[in-house]
Amino acid sequence: MKLSSWILAIRPKTLPAAIAPVAIGTAMAYGDGLFHAPSALMALSAALCIQIGTNLANDYFDFKKGADTADRKGPTRVTQAGLIKPQAVLAAAVIFFVLAALSSIYLVHRAGPCILIIAAASIISGIFYTAGPKPLGYLGLGDIFVLIFFGPVAVGGTYYCQALEINWAVVIAGLGPGFLSMAILAVNNLRDIDTDRRAGKLTLAVRFGRGFAMSEYLFCVIAATLTPFAVYLITDDHEGIGAASLIGFCAIPCVKAAFTHLDGAGLNRVLGQTGLLLLVYSAVFSMGWLLCSR
Repeated sequence: MKLSSWILAIRPKTLPAAIAPVAIGTAMAYGDGLFHAPSALMALSAALCIQIGTNLANDYFDFKKGADTADRKGPTRVTQAGLIKPQAVLAAAVIFFVLAALSSIYLVHRAGPCILIIAAASIISGIFYTAGPKPLGYLGLGDIFVLIFFGPVAVGGTYYCQALEINWAVVIAGLGPGFLSMAILAVNNLRDIDTDRRAGKLTLAVRFGRGFAMSEYLFCVIAATLTPFAVYLITDDHEGIGAASLIGFCAIPCVKAAFTHLDGAGLNRVLGQTGLLLLVYSAVFSMGWLLCSR
């Protein structure tokens, strides 16, 4: 069980989905004069632990359910490849979910029962994304889960823990990272469509086909690109966030690749590049909000 195998298991390329919404929620709180550093740090810790715990649980349960086989086109899964024992992967998933719960204790103490509900729902959804008799990911509900929990819930929760209040601009702003995280999942499901179908994993790509998965990716990129304009219409302020929409131009090569490169290696590159786009989007949106705050 080498360190490199554990790094592979936590899937670093997916971590922007946890970092981006916390960065945006924190920047909006700071710009509104409501920044609270301990809450921001605990929110980031909880988000990362939930993401890593979900990845590890996915590695374990997809192997157990037969979705991860030697035929998969994606990056190596440590359980399936025999790099780490299944029991160790499952134990690590439990540890990270426990760490997420511990990080949430401070946030619940500061912000109250609503954060307890958000934290519990996020951890439970992360576990049952691939666990249980009817996992979310196997029912085709993963896309909605990602959009909601890595979008408005994560951004809004981060903001609320610091500001102890919420507004529609924050909720709508969460759609940007939510849609880009959903785009990452769409590429993942497009790549794994054949092995998922054989394993009975009924993702939206399996249910509706490759064309749908490609269109879903394009839709998510366009929706994320338009989100800053929706936020500006609500606030009539912070015009600097419009710069985040420029990621639409940066995403053109990714969209082309998603529609043309159906091999595993090509789609793996799109997945990594989309994660980078998500980081860039969150950084530019955050800077735009801060620079235009009064």
